[in-house]
Amino acid sequence: MATAAKLFDHDRSNMRAVLRTFPEQVRHAVQIAEQVPPLHGIELRAEVVVAGVGGSAIGADLVRSYCAALRGAQRLRINVWRGYGAPPFLDRSSVLVASSYSGDTEETLSVYADARKRTTHLYCITTGGQLARLAKRHRVPCILIPAGFQPRAAIGYSFFPLLGLVLGHPAVEDTARRTVQRSIPETIEVLEQLSEECAEPTPDNPALALAKLLRERLPVVYGAYERTDAIALRWRGQIQENAKQLAFSHLLPEMNHNEINGWHYPPELVRRSVVLLLRDRDDHRRIALRFDALADILRRAKVAAVRTVEGRGNSLLARTMSLVYLGDWTSYYLALLNGVDPTPVPVISRLKHILATAR
Repeated sequence: MATAAKLFDHDRSNMRAVLRTFPEQVRHAVQIAEQVPPLHGIELRAEVVVAGVGGSAIGADLVRSYCAALRGAQRLRINVWRGYGAPPFLDRSSVLVASSYSGDTEETLSVYADARKRTTHLYCITTGGQLARLAKRHRVPCILIPAGFQPRAAIGYSFFPLLGLVLGHPAVEDTARRTVQRSIPETIEVLEQLSEECAEPTPDNPALALAKLLRERLPVVYGAYERTDAIALRWRGQIQENAKQLAFSHLLPEMNHNEINGWHYPPELVRRSVVLLLRDRDDHRRIALRFDALADILRRAKVAAVRTVEGRGNSLLARTMSLVYLGDWTSYYLALLNGVDPTPVPVISRLKHILATAR
């Protein structure tokens, strides 16, 4: 393997510095979350719709998955809307959050314009741009988060302010809010430990070890419904954007009813696949059994490797964020091993240019 200095030469945009300071980002994002306006209205449906794509949407997916497993928040449904225009079920008892890091995401702006005609319970999360200007003009509550990051590298700002907002919904019990508050110190401590472990390409670096395993192979990431499903999606997206490498993801138990049968052909692709099982210690006992059985089936199918990956900490919040963070570091080192700068996304930029010129 290349020396550390040579390896970091590929990181021309210095994503490493952003990753190293992620615990500080989380600490700041929590402070922003503490200032978000409460959700008022006794007529509110027990549902929040979050409109966003890319890094903003994955932050919402993580909030959805976390709240689905958080006692006291499970009555609240969180839907992530990734399309154009407001969802057809949106009405005056709905809460809609338009989330766009840049503030200029065309899909999210189209949802915002449509949603204003359908509900008064409208909120925005952004760094600025057109969305912030519209929110100011229309007197819509707007949570401003810091600019200057790649949207996917601002996951702390996409997650915690939104979490603070949804925890203010009348359908969420005080027990859930207290649980989150108690979990934050441990979460930051665990992230700081991971930052130290992953910052240098040492033999004990868990992210580098995973990246070496994934290099020149096909990563397939499996999570569990309503606990690690969104984290699996995050790992897939980070590998694709940072490492510029194909990756796939799915969730249990659903994949046990379809995808599991596909691990036969083409055999040369199966043999070059590495399967990562994202597990949590509080997974449903039947999900745990399914993970065990799946690992055995995949090894019999002669995949290159099967690895179980778990988050750290006693609280669900710490385990969730540490597993996300480990995936970010893994995709970073995989990019360096692939000889690419993890920050630029030239193909996405090209697509945006095509869409902009086709108006």
